[in-house]
Amino acid sequence: MALKATGIVKSLGWRGFFRLITHLPSFLKLFSRLIKDPRVPLTAKLLLVGVLAYVVLPVDFVPDFLIGVGQLDDLAVILGGTRLFLRLCPARVVQEHVRAISAGQ
Repeated sequence: MALKATGIVKSLGWRGFFRLITHLPSFLKLFSRLIKDPRVPLTAKLLLVGVLAYVVLPVDFVPDFLIGVGQLDDLAVILGGTRLFLRLCPARVVQEHVRAISAGQ
């Protein structure tokens, strides 16, 4: 998966791009904490593993040699999969972890 920064900047704008970069460590920390939490259902955890496997494995819906279009399916799977993962997690548990990360824990 080779996403070009220029394509991301064009779609998000410079302000959105920098917000994404600054929040990325918090999102990674949140997903890491949720995967380790026993209150999160196994189906949600397997979904996140599936998203990671799709990105890492060479099988794609649209081949990556189609510049731009080939990377869009990867991006769609990442964004859709992580969003669905958060929806499958109990809201109370997600909020608890968000508060803990905000407090620096």
